[in-house]
Amino acid sequence: MQTLATKDYIVFFLYFIIIVGYGFWIYNRKKKAQTSSNDYFLAEGSLTWWAIGASLIASNISAEQFIGMSGSGFKMGLAIATYEWMAAITLVIVAVFFMPVYLKNKIFTMPQYLKQRYNGNVAMIMAVFWLLLYVLVNLTSILYLGALAISSISGLNITLCMIFLAVFAVMITLGGMKVIGYTDVIQVFFLILGGLITTYLALNLVATEFGSDGVINGFNIMRDKADDHFHMIFDKTNPNYMDLPGLSVLIGGMLIINLNYWGCNQYITQRALGADLKTARGGILFAAFLKLLMPIIVVLPGIAAYVLYQNGHFQTEMLQDGSVNPDRAYPILLNLLPVGLKGLSFAALTAAIVASLAGKANSIATIFTLDVYKEKINVEASEKKLVSIGKLTIITAMIIAVVVAPFLGIDKKGGFQYIQEYTGFVSPGVFAMFILGFFWKKTTSNAALFATIGGFILSIIFKFMPAFVDLSFLNPMGFAVPNADGVYEIPFIDRMGFVFLICVIGMYFISMYETKKGVQTNGLEVDKTMFKMSPSFTVGMLVIVAVTAALYTVFW
Repeated sequence: MQTLATKDYIVFFLYFIIIVGYGFWIYNRKKKAQTSSNDYFLAEGSLTWWAIGASLIASNISAEQFIGMSGSGFKMGLAIATYEWMAAITLVIVAVFFMPVYLKNKIFTMPQYLKQRYNGNVAMIMAVFWLLLYVLVNLTSILYLGALAISSISGLNITLCMIFLAVFAVMITLGGMKVIGYTDVIQVFFLILGGLITTYLALNLVATEFGSDGVINGFNIMRDKADDHFHMIFDKTNPNYMDLPGLSVLIGGMLIINLNYWGCNQYITQRALGADLKTARGGILFAAFLKLLMPIIVVLPGIAAYVLYQNGHFQTEMLQDGSVNPDRAYPILLNLLPVGLKGLSFAALTAAIVASLAGKANSIATIFTLDVYKEKINVEASEKKLVSIGKLTIITAMIIAVVVAPFLGIDKKGGFQYIQEYTGFVSPGVFAMFILGFFWKKTTSNAALFATIGGFILSIIFKFMPAFVDLSFLNPMGFAVPNADGVYEIPFIDRMGFVFLICVIGMYFISMYETKKGVQTNGLEVDKTMFKMSPSFTVGMLVIVAVTAALYTVFW
């Protein structure tokens, strides 16, 4: 069944009315207090820890997680959950070490940090880069993949789905960060509830298929029938090693991916930048707990679909252009849901997409308004004018995304991989620039430019190196493996690790050389007392670390 029944539409429109109605209520209640651009873009001082945590997750989880990670669960198993479980550890690191630096130095946008720490040239280069990345990679992929998923479930035209998602997201985003933050709490509720129902159904289907019942039995059967899908660490003989190269998912490039995403990303950190340190840390810790749960919702259904497929189900439904497309696993499972529950899961998927679009659009507006418009176009702009420009930017960015998304070939590449690969070209250099800027006062502006531009160039060189250089000599160490064509190449997670190390070494020598020449730097205010943790935060942190360690031990 590829369409929604009347009851499903009723459930979905109830969700729509609840979100929009609650958003208007929050907007009207907070409107009188909204006097500054910082208040509009950051909800300064008004988001609670649970709103920050829920908003972080709502902004992070979208169609590429539901569809892409379930597809990866179908293809490679639980190992893809490393993106979620390592993110929980990363969030703890960000809460302990990054947030105190941002908040102590009154940093509200990432380009502002770069201007304060380095200079205006570095800040403007990165502001323009982030705007292009957010609009042409992130916003377009979230919008197009979301519309593709909704179209496959509802039977509606994909262009119509894109327009609906864009309009829905704009309605929420125009209310500012307060509306986004508090509506995200409801979005996360729908997201988790709908996701858990889908997982429950999938595990029950597996149990029933093998003459049993109940989700526990279903899970045990999955472990028995697809044992190869329940290992977190691959060896280099595994066909999926190119995507998840062994221990690098623990101590290598995966840490750079996560630390850059969660700690140096306007889209994410914006939720916490308007709060005090205790509230920000509480929200980030809450998000870390939710991250530990996400594989249940986004990975297990994919593994369940794989077990059912191996037992003869979905043989035609999984095909696309004559071959199996793992990304079809989640929509197929949703189409098996009974009437009513299908509407709820449809609402959950929509909630994930709309929340991500709203968060991304708000960050685009924040960077353009505060770091480009106010800095270069209209320095004397009033607070009211800045808010108006922000709203206009939101609408413009969404229109651009709707127009260009169908022409980018996002569905051919796979959304999760599309985002990871294109952001991975710049992540190592950007993270090197941020981390040295935080904790080494001698880091110079030219060193930062080397990391930004040099890191990008190095990433491209490493990407295309296999076409010119035989890298088979790296195979014994696990740093290069043969691809589908038999050509040895370095897995992109390892490439990021190598580029990061080269950037750090290059930045060190450039900074030392310039410091000896008398170049002055703008070191941030950092002292040990900033990183002191409250007892409750320490307990929560230890629980997250212990649970993550246990999960990796059980599923190694």
